[in-house]
Amino acid sequence: MSTSLSPAPGSAPLTRMVTAQALMETRLLLRNGEQLLLAVVIPLLVLVAGRQAGSLLDIGAGRRIDVLTPGVLALAVMSTSFTSVAIATGFERRYGVLKRLGASPLPRSGLLAGKLAAVLLVEALQLAILCSVAAGLGWRPSGGISAVLGVLLLVLLGSAAFASLALLMAGALRAEATLAAANLVYLMLLVAGGIVVPLARYPESVSAHLELLPSGALGQGLRDVLSGSGPGLLHVVVLLAWTIIGTSLAVRTFRWE
Repeated sequence: MSTSLSPAPGSAPLTRMVTAQALMETRLLLRNGEQLLLAVVIPLLVLVAGRQAGSLLDIGAGRRIDVLTPGVLALAVMSTSFTSVAIATGFERRYGVLKRLGASPLPRSGLLAGKLAAVLLVEALQLAILCSVAAGLGWRPSGGISAVLGVLLLVLLGSAAFASLALLMAGALRAEATLAAANLVYLMLLVAGGIVVPLARYPESVSAHLELLPSGALGQGLRDVLSGSGPGLLHVVVLLAWTIIGTSLAVRTFRWE
């Protein structure tokens, strides 16, 4: 008994291609030692050392772990969605990876969707680890289910804002320049970007400007939500505005090779 087989040429469904790309991007991120350092080790060190720093780091009134943890969560989001994405994409451009992927059946929008999905998967792992460690150190967030929803909203908006800025940088600069600039921006925002130290600890004239940065909006937004308040409208608007600006500029200036 013979069975006739007829060819069925064509690419896989878009959802399957995006899923495969996202899983591959996730594996690449998790295998990279430098990315793991930025994604997990540095935020953990800031969390543990900041709790023990005492008078060396003034983070204001309240239990140190409750004030510090939201900022560390924001730092983790920035490390993955901005620094890691910028560096990885910059070197993918340099070695021609993006050029070859752009010629594959996976559309460029699917490639970007896969990168964003990978970022969210890694961030979910980061936040789970950091929240577990913080809980072990005595962290007790407030707000219940509304706080969880507020955190999800801010993390999604923060990831989109930082990722768009990362693609803007990686698509316009050479790989080596992207590496240096991404790490420099990361350190500057870590030290003085309103992430770890609450905005209230800065002079009023400075905090007003920091709150308009994606780092300040995300850090203070998470701190407000996890203390029992809802997500501030200003923080949501700031992150959304940075997402729109970064995406618009990245679409216009991004070079695939």
